[in-house]
Amino acid sequence: MDGCKDYSQLNRTGRCSMARVAFIGLGAMGYPMAGHLARNGHAVTVYNRTAATAQQWLQEYSGRIAQTPAQAAADAEFVMCCVGNDDDLRAVTLASDGAFAGMSAGSVFVDHTTASAQVAKQLADEAQQRGLAFLDAPVSGGQLGAQNGVLTIMLGGAAEVYERVAPILQSYARMQRLMGGVGSGQLIKMVNQICIGGLLQGLSEALHFAQSAGLDAEAAMQVISKGAAQSWQLENRYQTMLAGEFDFGFAVEWMRKDFAIVFDEARRNGASLPVTALVDQFYAEVEAMGGQRWDTSSLITRLKTKR
Repeated sequence: MDGCKDYSQLNRTGRCSMARVAFIGLGAMGYPMAGHLARNGHAVTVYNRTAATAQQWLQEYSGRIAQTPAQAAADAEFVMCCVGNDDDLRAVTLASDGAFAGMSAGSVFVDHTTASAQVAKQLADEAQQRGLAFLDAPVSGGQLGAQNGVLTIMLGGAAEVYERVAPILQSYARMQRLMGGVGSGQLIKMVNQICIGGLLQGLSEALHFAQSAGLDAEAAMQVISKGAAQSWQLENRYQTMLAGEFDFGFAVEWMRKDFAIVFDEARRNGASLPVTALVDQFYAEVEAMGGQRWDTSSLITRLKTKR
C-alpha cells in the first residue's frame, strides 16, 4: 500500500494501512511520537540533530535513520517535524539539506513545533511554490501525552490536506481538529498556553492558601476537583506540587519560550494579557531559583519562599 490518500484506505483498526513517513526532531515529544508511527505499521525514517538519539530510537523501534532532513524526507508522503523554535524550524526546512529540498511534489509537511504563526505562513508559502503541502499542527498534552499517544493536535491549513493526514495522526492523537487556515493551529496553541499559565498560578495560590490556613490541602483538592474548580492541571498536578516534585513534564524554560511567542502575537493583534505577563514574571523568578527545567507546576515554589 502506498499510504493513505483518504479515509477509504483505513484498515479495520481505523488506522492508515501504511504510509511512508519521515520524522524530524527526536526530542522529548518527537521521540515517542515517531515511535507510535512505527508501531502502527508506518515506514518511518527519522532525523535528529544528535545522531546518538536517532541510534537509540532505532534500537527501540523499527525504521531507518537519515543523515540530513532532506534524506529523511526523500520518498516520504508525509514529513512530520517537532523541533525547538522558529529558527530551528527554518533550518530543517529551508537549508540546502533541509526537508523541503528532499520532498517530492504533492507530499505533506506537518509541523508539530510550537512556533509563531508568521513562520507557519512563511513556510506554507515556500512549500506551495515547491508544489508541497503544509500544515501547522502544534500539540498539547506534554511528554506524558506523547508517550501514551493521547495528544491534542490543533491544525491550520487546507481541509483537503488535513483529510489526507488525519488517519496518520491517529497514531498519537486523542483529539485532532482543523482550526482554520495556515497559522490557526499555532494561534490556538497560544490560547492553550495562556490558559495553562493562569490555571497553574491559580492552583499554586489555592494550595498555598490551604496550607497557610492549616487545612488538609490534599482533602481540599479532592473536594473541589468535583466542582467548578475542576481542571486537568488540578487533578494531575496537585499531589506532585504538594510533594515538591517537579523533575518531569513541560519545562519552565519551554513555557517562557511559548509565552514570548504569545506576547509577540499579542503586540500584533492588540490583545491585552496582564495575567499572562505576570505569570511570565513569576516563571522568571522560578528560573532564578534554578528551575529552568522544572515542570510548569513549580510556580508554587516561589510562594513557599515568601512565607
